[in-house]
Amino acid sequence: MLPHVSKFGIYLNADEGKVVRITSPYWFPEEPDWVYVTDEVNATLLHIRDVIQEKNLSTDASSVGWGRIPLKD
Repeated sequence: MLPHVSKFGIYLNADEGKVVRITSPYWFPEEPDWVYVTDEVNATLLHIRDVIQEKNLSTDASSVGWGRIPLKD
């Protein structure tokens, strides 16, 4: 397995209340702003919110929504 594949998954930015799906090495979210939630890249937003709640990653998991990865310059 390629080393970057282990970083694929869903990441949360709790301050922004956004999650992003990472399935390529184009951009990897950096800690501490982004927290790895799950390796299930096809997880639904409802499932992701459940995982966030279970892991206590956000004070209001029900308000978390999809974000966008930043464009590289």
